[in-house]
Amino acid sequence: MTDVVINPVRTRVGSSHWNGGAPVAKSLGRHGARPLHNTTNGRFLCGSRGFLATWVARRFSGGGHEWTVDSCPPRLKPWATRSLGPFGCSQRPRWALAVLLLVVFVGACGEETAQPEIVLRVANWSGAQVESSFVKLERTFREEFEAAHPGVSVRIEQIPGHGQYAPKLLMMHVAGSMPDVIQLDASSGAVFIDNGVLRDMVPFIEADAGFELDDYFENVIDIARRGDALYTIPLDFTPMMMYYNKKLFDEAGVAYPRPGWSWDDFLETAKKLTVFPEGARGPTQYGMYFENVMPFWVLWLWTNGGDVLDPTGKRAGGYFDGPKSIEAVQFLVDLMTKYRVVPHPRESAAAGVDLFRSGQAAMDVKGHWMMIDYQADGIDFGVVALPTNGVERATVVYYSGLSITTKARHPQLAWEYIKFMTSADVQVRRVASGLAISGNKAAAAHFAGTPVEDAFLAEVPYARPPWGAVVERYPFIEELGREMMEDILYSGGALSVEDALRQTTKLIDAALAEQ
Repeated sequence: MTDVVINPVRTRVGSSHWNGGAPVAKSLGRHGARPLHNTTNGRFLCGSRGFLATWVARRFSGGGHEWTVDSCPPRLKPWATRSLGPFGCSQRPRWALAVLLLVVFVGACGEETAQPEIVLRVANWSGAQVESSFVKLERTFREEFEAAHPGVSVRIEQIPGHGQYAPKLLMMHVAGSMPDVIQLDASSGAVFIDNGVLRDMVPFIEADAGFELDDYFENVIDIARRGDALYTIPLDFTPMMMYYNKKLFDEAGVAYPRPGWSWDDFLETAKKLTVFPEGARGPTQYGMYFENVMPFWVLWLWTNGGDVLDPTGKRAGGYFDGPKSIEAVQFLVDLMTKYRVVPHPRESAAAGVDLFRSGQAAMDVKGHWMMIDYQADGIDFGVVALPTNGVERATVVYYSGLSITTKARHPQLAWEYIKFMTSADVQVRRVASGLAISGNKAAAAHFAGTPVEDAFLAEVPYARPPWGAVVERYPFIEELGREMMEDILYSGGALSVEDALRQTTKLIDAALAEQ
């Protein structure tokens, strides 16, 4: 197995398994490893194919040499480490990696030099998809843009796989092979915005008399601001809401929840909707479905006045282990272990299905994107703001937007593409599927007038950015949170919520200190 070193951490090359979580690294001593040539200093990888083949062979197939990315900025090294994940831990010959790199780099370089038209490269996180109506629609948009810009070809570069998108793009940035446009997820926005990967879009906006920033939701736009600079124009977004199954509520004779309800109201509602037959080992129907995904359950901290980090995003001490956060996590744990109105992850795993979609749970916290599946399932659902415990309503806004990279070859064309894709005309057609709320206010208003859509729109003023939009290490923190919740729930009561939060808070603060 080949050791691949990215100073100062090591990962392993040779597996198709991707470590989608935070980088777990082993400190190394002095290895005298050879530096990887930074392609930003010349067209190294796009020169002679014979020279490239020789270079790849020498780097990866002989002499036991280790590969380093000394040119990688220190703050990007943890992300750079993760980008090697697709080659994880199985035994593969080193020549396989050499061939793979040769095909990728030579193919990309040869393709661009062979094509006479201007190629606008656009990256997103989609994988291989079936020929769905949405995929066809996206292709239609590309064709419309190309028709309006003769000689231009839009090439979509899909980066599939949970956890792969950000680290792979960062490695492309270091290598000087970045696309012109990237789709940005607010949850990992900070690592791109704060490390010189994206261009400030304000100069493009000021030079374009036909573009109005006021056409977009202000609190969504502000997520990608740093001072006077702006790095993203939003495509779409969603607040997180409480979905409820009207049929199960009606069968139980329970009134539908309304905005302004409390945690006590929620608990009583969940109890009434839980069906626990006498003599059964567990409920056959639960009040609410739960998934141990921190971006989903962190909202319970916010609706209790707690939080993961202090307002500056620089420490967790006194916040994640504070009394309000402890109370919120304890409430969640009690829903599963004390009141039995929410399935324990063990019970959910045994069921093997999404319990809300299967009609075995009456409520679930999710975003706008789930409307597509719920409608396909034939579920008669409603949505309502999350319950609170003595504080103002709160939710998160998860969004995606389009950004121009600092190494874009065609920045002005990239701006024209972003302006086109975020226009009201395109957005009305794009979000018609129910995927999300358009970042364009006119397009969003087009779908107003239904109870579900109006409930989502009413929650927008209460939606705040995810911490990942401003804190680079937050994806790692979310993984720590997931592991903490798992440890609590599978400890059988041996690990208290308070102790778990205090231990995890120390790990979070240690991670933040490394930024």
